[in-house]
Amino acid sequence: MRTSDPAAVMTVRPRTPQGRARAVVDGLRTAYPTIVIPLDHASPFQLLAAIILSAQCTDARVNQVTPALFAYAPDAATMAAAELGEIERLIHSTGFFRAKARSLIGMAQAVVGRFDGQVPGTMEDLVTLPGVGRKTANVILGHGFGVPGIAVDTHVLRLSGRLGLTESSDPVRVERDLCALWPRREWSDASMRLIYHGRAVCVARSPRCGACIFAKFCPSARVPSAPLRRPSQTTR
Repeated sequence: MRTSDPAAVMTVRPRTPQGRARAVVDGLRTAYPTIVIPLDHASPFQLLAAIILSAQCTDARVNQVTPALFAYAPDAATMAAAELGEIERLIHSTGFFRAKARSLIGMAQAVVGRFDGQVPGTMEDLVTLPGVGRKTANVILGHGFGVPGIAVDTHVLRLSGRLGLTESSDPVRVERDLCALWPRREWSDASMRLIYHGRAVCVARSPRCGACIFAKFCPSARVPSAPLRRPSQTTR
């Protein structure tokens, strides 16, 4: 998923917050050229169910559970009519299985009862579903319906602060700040790439600053900041 030499991406030090934001988008696109949603799914409904299951659980574990879950309840109609105990049994290993089972069935019943069995495609409608907040809704919008949105999870929250893209720790404010800095067409992919970078390099407790493509201008970098070469200029 990551390029072999991402350190070669950054050659110019951005001078403004807007420049830093553009550099982050460009660097992430080069370092992580392929966007792959790590949760296996075959429809917006299945992606939504998988995201609900992913709370306090690894994507790998969710992907182990969903084949049997989706064989039993592949869509909103079957999930809405499912037995709570059976859903709990199928998702038991994801943790918090009782609450998640209630959220899955409640979400499916809402989709069937209010949206004719189809996951809605707007933020306003998505956040009315049980177990769905803005982060989940933005993932569904961006990767289920092609509607740009910035999903602010713990990685995006951490990295946007470390990179100086926001001064807030409130997810809604961070989303607003990033939307103002990044082109709309970049919102979904850039936030997903920021998640990749947070998992691979800029981890929570011991960030690998020496391997980070942004270390030379990141205000939180824990390595010496070597000067970046400026673009060559020609005199006419």
